Amino acid sequence: MAELTQIAELLNQTLSPDANAVRAATDALDRLSLTSHFPFYLLSISTRGEDQGQKAAAATYLKNLTRRNIDSSSGSTISGVSKEFKEQLMQALLQAEFNVLKILVEVFRSIAVAEFVKQNSWPELVPYLQSAVQNSNLINGSISSCSTINALVVLHALLRPFQYFLNPKVAKEPVPPQLELIAKEILVPLLSIFHQFVEKALANHERAEIETEKALLTVCKCLHFAVKAYMPSTLVPLLPSFCRDLIAILGSLRFDCPVAEEDKLPFLSERVLSLGFDVISNVLETGPGWRLVSPHFTTLLDSAIFPALVMNEKDMSEWEEDADEYIRKNLPSDIDEISGWRDDLFTVRKSAINLLGVISMSKGPPVESASDALSASAKRKKGQKNKKGNQRRSMGELLVLPFLSKFPVPSNSNVSQKQILNDYFGVLMAYGGLQDFLREQEPGYVTALLRTRILPLYAIAVSVPYLVASANWVLGELGSCLPEEMSADVYSQLLMALIMPDKQDVSCYPVRISSAGAITTLLDNEYMPPDFLPLVQVIIGNIGNDESENSILLQLLSSVMEAGDEELAVHIPHIVSSLVGPVSKWLTPNPEPWPQWAAGQATIGRGFAALLQQAWLTPLYTLDQQDQHSPPSSCIEDFSTLLKSVILSVNGNDMIEELKVSELLSVWAEMIAEWHAWEESEDLSIFDVVKEVVTLDSRYRLKNFIVKDMPSPPAPPVPERSIIEGIGTFISEAIKQYPSATLRACSCVHILLHCPIYSLETEGVKQSLAISFSRAAFSRFREVKGNPVSLWKPLLLAIASCYLCYPDIVEGILEKDEEGGLTIWASSLCHISNSSFEAGLTAESEMKLTVMTLAQLIEQLLRKGKSGVDLIQNCFTLLLEVSVRLKEVRDGKGDEQEDEEDENDDDDNEDEASDDDDSEDYDEDSDDEEYEETEEEFLDRYAKAAEALENGSIIEEGDDEDQEVEMELGSLAEVDEQNIVLSLIDKYRHILIEGHGLPSNVIMNFLNAFPGFSSYFQQYR
Repeated sequence: MAELTQIAELLNQTLSPDANAVRAATDALDRLSLTSHFPFYLLSISTRGEDQGQKAAAATYLKNLTRRNIDSSSGSTISGVSKEFKEQLMQALLQAEFNVLKILVEVFRSIAVAEFVKQNSWPELVPYLQSAVQNSNLINGSISSCSTINALVVLHALLRPFQYFLNPKVAKEPVPPQLELIAKEILVPLLSIFHQFVEKALANHERAEIETEKALLTVCKCLHFAVKAYMPSTLVPLLPSFCRDLIAILGSLRFDCPVAEEDKLPFLSERVLSLGFDVISNVLETGPGWRLVSPHFTTLLDSAIFPALVMNEKDMSEWEEDADEYIRKNLPSDIDEISGWRDDLFTVRKSAINLLGVISMSKGPPVESASDALSASAKRKKGQKNKKGNQRRSMGELLVLPFLSKFPVPSNSNVSQKQILNDYFGVLMAYGGLQDFLREQEPGYVTALLRTRILPLYAIAVSVPYLVASANWVLGELGSCLPEEMSADVYSQLLMALIMPDKQDVSCYPVRISSAGAITTLLDNEYMPPDFLPLVQVIIGNIGNDESENSILLQLLSSVMEAGDEELAVHIPHIVSSLVGPVSKWLTPNPEPWPQWAAGQATIGRGFAALLQQAWLTPLYTLDQQDQHSPPSSCIEDFSTLLKSVILSVNGNDMIEELKVSELLSVWAEMIAEWHAWEESEDLSIFDVVKEVVTLDSRYRLKNFIVKDMPSPPAPPVPERSIIEGIGTFISEAIKQYPSATLRACSCVHILLHCPIYSLETEGVKQSLAISFSRAAFSRFREVKGNPVSLWKPLLLAIASCYLCYPDIVEGILEKDEEGGLTIWASSLCHISNSSFEAGLTAESEMKLTVMTLAQLIEQLLRKGKSGVDLIQNCFTLLLEVSVRLKEVRDGKGDEQEDEEDENDDDDNEDEASDDDDSEDYDEDSDDEEYEETEEEFLDRYAKAAEALENGSIIEEGDDEDQEVEMELGSLAEVDEQNIVLSLIDKYRHILIEGHGLPSNVIMNFLNAFPGFSSYFQQYR
């Protein structure tokens, strides 16, 4: 009992605002956690603690402790959790308060996944949970101490792992027996109870009870996870009644009554209705599900789906009071974080639109014309199919569009009728969900829809901003199927919406934002405007007018510039100079006057440099020396892009001083040295800047590049990190922590070691870089060495560059990190050097570096008296082989240049004749239908991909173009590697050649390529 009291007191201390007290209490709890009774005490406190804070602290510590223990025993067959603890955990789960339950259920899920899902053990679990559900308070009477909601939450946690395939390597994975057991013993009886809950909820016309709502929602989620990946056999016969209950729930939708502030929806909660739509969508995508639901399509559309789309009073109040929330829910796009539907955002409208899209793509019954019917008998006698007469038209054509067409388009004559406007809002929402259906229609079909049902709204835009915002969104959603001839009309209307001013009593902010989102979506779908310049001028003209819209417009400008590319390149100086003024208003004011800029790249460089100085240097200058610190590393991608442009604009030392390039680079190097957001993609432009910085230093000798000056007093005389040292820290961390950046990071290793000019005074910096790089690369290689994946080559070659610089030091690092580390690296380097290795050496620079490294390695091994090992002979054999391949690559380059000149002459003569043939081929190809992958092929392909991923042969490695990075060897490029090989053979031929059986084919290929070496290989002649 004393120990229980002690643990409770320590948990209270973890809630203290005193960091030292929290640390001491945590350390004490960690020591107590080693005792066998500790988890039981935590469980007891989590349900019987003195207050909510203590209960939550106990549950949280138990959750973390359970995860640690299970993770540490992941290699064994059991989780190590005792039967007694599992029994007490189940009791606590069924009685815990909801806030504590949410934490404890994570404890349960960790144990259930380890024992029940993965090992199919814990035989008592399903019977216990079945009994708990049947005897809970909402089912067996309110006197029961077991909460129905708690039992359903536990069931939901148990089913969550089954929403995905447990063994994705199997193309046709059967339903797991654990899921079949849960369905048979718990879900089947639960569906009859679900039906009773629905009837009870429908009978209450005012509002369902909160407990009943929660039960309905949780049962829907349980069924969703149960059928998402698999279909338990015992559930199939019950799907019709379940779907009828869901449709009944959806039919209860009412948007026409007043909504209290605390109520999201009248009657049933929005989340239940949303999930009801989602479940029907999932069921509808199966054959049996379609047969069950399709008879109810008309009822669903008229009574449930469309009422969820129609505009209501809540939408209008949200438009005025929280426009960003309105946009996020109703006008989603990728242009800004305020837009777009998140996976955890439950909205009835989102789910209804999704269901409508699924219905529109489903096929109706075969359609047969009168003439087809007359000849049907004769055709059947001949065993022929009535291919044309029995075509199955989609429900989008048969049901959805005819239903939507009965709602009139708002115009000047009916714009005052509120119901017409509200209904047409729902029509626009529906059109936005039909992009898959419309993509399969003829271009003329979509053109007619745009001209008659969407674009006319812009003629009365001032009167219906709500509808125009939705029309903008629809145009963006239909970007993949809009006809090219509509481009001018579409963009002219979107431009008008982009600059729509606020009305006296109505904000048009959502109109402008939805227009920007639509244009971005259209550009992403390669739907281009006839002229980019007017669009750019409108965007720039509005940047700075409203601070809340500036980020959206800048993102839109970025998309336009990327899409416009060459067409807009000539306007970039004017665009940059126009932006500097508005953008500078958001930064700390710079006391220095703006310079007068010339045209071209220098204008861009000066403009961006001024912005970076305000963002980075002005804050530093306004602080005391002792209080200086680096700016936050937010927006590092954009900052690096601007900095690269500044570097590229430099044309002399005067400009370096003028633009404060060294000072900017010092701040940037500190920022990237502290960069740790390796889950993001915001570091891609950093690698480009690294290369440009090294190039700039080689031309102008940048201040503080290799060694930074001592800080001025009163700061302590401790040397600060130089630019290259900050870059080196970033590269080392990227190699260790960021697989998709490994290739780019390793390419920077060669640049940083071999391109700068190091003096005797700065040699220590180069040495520290080599140590850091080799340690990071070998550490990462040890993690992936089990499988010869694409990461091998960049990692091994990065170590090779370090080894060439400091062989003894790097050898010591390799041996310290792992016994026999040098042999492991050398053998692996030989492995990738072999021509049979798929992801091996391809570039000339890779082969040159490998030849020099193998020669250096062999000499080091021989010098240390290790001549008897097989490693030396293996290295020497590969040295000869790679030397031959390197010569072939160089010889091939000369031949390719000659061939290209000849081909260019031939191409000029053939271009005109081939144009006609190409157009004919295109016409023929365009008639072919796009191949659609079957379900079996899809599952088989993903099963193979899952197996390859597990074996390590697939790894995220950035874009394909990154795989062709040519290494920059700097000073090594001037080294004659043939002389190195000749010197090695001349010095050690009696060890390397005489008395050793080298592969004869390797020797012959080497002598054919280098006949001058024949005197050393007389025994092979």
